[in-house]
Amino acid sequence: MDAPLAADDARSRHRREQAAAFDQIGPRYQETFAGNDGQRDVLEVLLRRLHAGARVLDVGCGSGLPTTRALVDGGCTVTGIDISPVMLELARRNVPAATFLRCDVRDVDGRLESFDAIVALFTLLMLPRAEITQTLVRFRECLRPEGLLVLAMVEADVDDAPYSLLDAPARISGWPRHELRRVLAEAGFTVWVEDVRLYEPAAPADREVQIFLIAEVTPGL
Repeated sequence: MDAPLAADDARSRHRREQAAAFDQIGPRYQETFAGNDGQRDVLEVLLRRLHAGARVLDVGCGSGLPTTRALVDGGCTVTGIDISPVMLELARRNVPAATFLRCDVRDVDGRLESFDAIVALFTLLMLPRAEITQTLVRFRECLRPEGLLVLAMVEADVDDAPYSLLDAPARISGWPRHELRRVLAEAGFTVWVEDVRLYEPAAPADREVQIFLIAEVTPGL
């Protein structure tokens, strides 16, 4: 069952606009951003650390490809969340073995369940910086004490800046890589893998510097 979205306010308008952007993009997103070696490699590192049947939350799962599929194929029990009904329909067809919920990343909390890992690949960059930091704290609260966070961001020094995503209006945020590590530390995570790569998607998207991080919950928090 789809999770309810919040009341009509500034935040819910923002999420409706973001959902509409990805509804509009649909399958074109995967066509444009396919073949991401950094994404593949960071998932392989994660899967080597997880036990069979590990519970993983895929935040902003999109069409389920390639992330949700890779996690399921790796033996994980996966819950994918997204705010785009179009993307969720694609995901349910592409990865029927996973569970998918309509849920905003900003509504993630301990009511879902406790996870061994949370994967958020290019999802948080769609939020303002203040909401990213709040969401990271909630991620930590949803993870088991030894839980892992896999995060991918585009390196950029912007906060809620307008952006054209495959001709759909969107807004994005980001930090330089050293600042992103600080943000994670303040949210209660210790980074143990960092991989920075230059990525050139298919036209019409521009090349970008991508940051892939794997972090553990900092002990004692």
